[in-house]
Amino acid sequence: MDSAQINDGETQAALKRVVGRVAALNLSYFGIEFAVALTIGSVALFADSIDFLEDAACNILILIGLGWSLAARARLGMVLAMVLLVPAIATIWTAWQNFTAATVPAPLPLTLTGLGALAVNFVCAWMLARYRHVGGSLTRAAFLSARNDVLANVAIMGAGLATAATASPWPDLIVGLGIAAVNADAAREVFEAARDEHAQAKA
Repeated sequence: MDSAQINDGETQAALKRVVGRVAALNLSYFGIEFAVALTIGSVALFADSIDFLEDAACNILILIGLGWSLAARARLGMVLAMVLLVPAIATIWTAWQNFTAATVPAPLPLTLTGLGALAVNFVCAWMLARYRHVGGSLTRAAFLSARNDVLANVAIMGAGLATAATASPWPDLIVGLGIAAVNADAAREVFEAARDEHAQAKA
């Protein structure tokens, strides 16, 4: 076995460890954020909690697919792109329900939970950054999701402050729908990367 094969094997093993940790972090914070979202009636936290669950599922699928061929990884990447749309659809439904009920979430739990989510997603993005070009569209999906979630969590904290100042449901609704739009765009990027991989595998 030459040094290139050894290095590649070491990289794959390190990537698997990182992806496993990211999956565990996402699954853990999903439970916290989902509980707070239901308690205070926040669309933004609901959207982000579902996104944490989706991220955990994506990373588990990545662990399964890392040893697969390029063509198989490309097909799994297309599946992950579809999975990325789930939070967007769930958010739109929840936003409509909260809009009709004019629910105003409690601003302090909204802001503090957003801060906790920011910390978790920042750590995940940092861990995945060096591996975003390893493993094709699968690892790209994990990195893009964590990166986008950092931005979403900053927006959630802003929504909490705006809600405290205005006592209006609109900041929470707007941020929740914005998170849905970001997830939809990430799904598009992952699908395009997977499609390119599929074309390379067939060439």
